[in-house]
Amino acid sequence: MYSSGLPRTYIFVIFFLLLGRSTHQNKPRNGAANQFNSPKMDPKETEALFEVMESISTDAVWRKAHPKPCINGVWPGLECKLGADKLMHVTRLDFGYKPNPSCKKNAIFPSSIFKLQHLQGLFMFQCFMHTHTTIPTGFQNLAPSLQQLSLRANTALSGEIPSELGSLKALQVLTLSQNSLHGFIPQDLGKLSALLHLDLSYNSLNGPIPGKIGSLRVLKGLDLSYNNLRGPISPLVGNLKMLQKLDLSSNSLTGHIPVALGSLKSMEFIALSNNKFTGMFPPSLVNLQSLQYFIMDNNPMNFPLPAEFGSLRRLQELRLANSGYSGPIPVSYGKLLNLSSLSLENNRVSGSIPPSLGNLSHIYHLNLSGNLLSGPVPFSTEFLHRLGKNIDLKGNVELCINASHAAQSYQYLGVGICGSPLLNPKLKSSKKSQGFSLHEMHWRMDIYILGSWILYLLLACK
Repeated sequence: MYSSGLPRTYIFVIFFLLLGRSTHQNKPRNGAANQFNSPKMDPKETEALFEVMESISTDAVWRKAHPKPCINGVWPGLECKLGADKLMHVTRLDFGYKPNPSCKKNAIFPSSIFKLQHLQGLFMFQCFMHTHTTIPTGFQNLAPSLQQLSLRANTALSGEIPSELGSLKALQVLTLSQNSLHGFIPQDLGKLSALLHLDLSYNSLNGPIPGKIGSLRVLKGLDLSYNNLRGPISPLVGNLKMLQKLDLSSNSLTGHIPVALGSLKSMEFIALSNNKFTGMFPPSLVNLQSLQYFIMDNNPMNFPLPAEFGSLRRLQELRLANSGYSGPIPVSYGKLLNLSSLSLENNRVSGSIPPSLGNLSHIYHLNLSGNLLSGPVPFSTEFLHRLGKNIDLKGNVELCINASHAAQSYQYLGVGICGSPLLNPKLKSSKKSQGFSLHEMHWRMDIYILGSWILYLLLACK
């Protein structure tokens, strides 16, 4: 007979609540294995993973060290996720830099990697350094899943970029930089509609920049620098409305800067140095109000410095060196209050230095050397002191510094003293000694004063 205490109904309720809590605690969390309901891995995928690891790395005996990858823990460089089929799948592999597995000396690209059909990210850094290998066919097997492919700094990775990479519809990042790839850039890369970043820099690619790249409507970064690309920039680049970084430097590109470039209002970084571009900049350049870096050294431009750059108020670095620019430095450059670096060296820029450049409070590097500038340097003592040796004015034979600055030891500027014929480099024909330096002037003055005192003492003794 049941006596005092809780009613029998309450006892049963409490029992079932405790039972449910115990069952809930024994369920696997975040796909982790447990003794009651352990997630499994497809044996074929497990075998494919071991084949990849054994062909690339000898850091471990992978089958013995990790007999159940993705289930009883993972190693650095391996990521797994629980799929909709309730199986664990390999989703990311990283090789080549610690703590990830290193690559063995004779490693070649493993075709077995195409059996890992749930792979979302593949990263190989300095893996193929000694034995020649190429990018094989088979990437269409990874088309539904692969989002990031990075094969970087593999000096033995050569051959052409396979057009088949254009089938990777989910791909967001494609990095094939610092390899030994050659041939044309495949037009089929223009089919990568989800691509955000494309980096093919530091290879030996040749031919034109394919116009199909203009179809990459969500692209934010395009780096084709340090190749052998030829021809003009396609006006279809104007279709890349989300582009923020464009680096085409160190190629053999020709022609004018296309008007369409000015329609890329999200652009923050442009590098076009070491090419063969010519002609005037398009007026549409003033539309690039987000631009922070414009780097275009070493091109045969041969026209006056464009004043349009003065309207790009977010500009932090402007480099136009060694390109044949002429005429005066536009006064509008003094309005670039965010500018930290201005390089105009080795051109034919003439006239006086605009005093407005002295208002650039963020500038730390100024190179105006090797031009035809003239007149006094208009900068304050504070400005010159702040830049120190990061200001270079050498090679402007008619440029001079006011006598008020002479005592501040600014001889590193490489200019003479205004109004001093002995210090005016223009009056000296010898390239070895184009005018006395400030140090030499001070030394000569000391000798003169010392000689005067000696003469005075000799006369006084008489």
